Amino acid sequence: MEAVEGGQLRRLGSAEDLADPALDDYLRMTDVRLRSRVEVERGLFMAESFEVISRAIDAGMCPRSFLMSEKWLAKFAPLYERFPEVPLYVGAEGLLEELTGFHLHRGALAAMQRPELPGVAELLEGARTVAVLEDIVDHTNVGAMFRSAAALGVDAVLVSPQCADPLYRRSIRVSMGTVFQVPWTRFDAWPHAPRATGESGAGSSADGVDLLHDAGFDVLALALTDGAVPLDQADLGPDRKVALVLGAEGHGLKPATLTAVDEHVVIPMAGGVDSLNVAAASAVVFWQRRAMLGE
Repeated sequence: MEAVEGGQLRRLGSAEDLADPALDDYLRMTDVRLRSRVEVERGLFMAESFEVISRAIDAGMCPRSFLMSEKWLAKFAPLYERFPEVPLYVGAEGLLEELTGFHLHRGALAAMQRPELPGVAELLEGARTVAVLEDIVDHTNVGAMFRSAAALGVDAVLVSPQCADPLYRRSIRVSMGTVFQVPWTRFDAWPHAPRATGESGAGSSADGVDLLHDAGFDVLALALTDGAVPLDQADLGPDRKVALVLGAEGHGLKPATLTAVDEHVVIPMAGGVDSLNVAAASAVVFWQRRAMLGE
């Protein structure tokens, strides 16, 4: 590997260069299960494209390195030149595809330092509308829901322990970088913490629903249940702090969640359709809440 300009620009000329441990952040990026684990363990996430990398940097995220082919150097210069101490790896497109497992058709990747998430109580302070994503495992849906949250005035997003990573590359890309705009964190337990053998009661003080209640939120579940209130009749006005819970497609919200929340709400359907994709449903309910707030 050739080092140029004080060591920042590093040219990748052969497959041997790809064995450099400094490039491990970029290995096997198409292995979703592996990357979802490794990126959290290493404290990193990947930003892709000029717009997304720019939004990440503007939000205060710190790059670990940049990766691109020669033809993209000029376009991305306004970004990497802000960090002269951060390595910039440049190589032929075929070599970069061998490293990452896919073609970098959006120009460049940046390995970013993963931020430390705030606590739930800290995140809820000052918020009036929050979304809870329960076990949404599709990264595309997660990204789309963050984009809707940003566009429609949701103050914060909370995700369950099993929910897909909002900072996974696909989630970030679909969100158009708005995942850096909307404050978010992950519950330690949702809806209730596991109980020890022989323990009675509803759960520990770390329970997700309890934390929302403690912060003064009414917890509303989007669910196809008997007695659910139609969305256009639900009280989503300014007198309530509201947490809107959306569940995975298919089986929907957990029975424990449906029992723990305060109300069930349903989006009225027509045309023989019983429900919307969860990302589409989130946009509808976020818009309704915003309209009821008069914003």
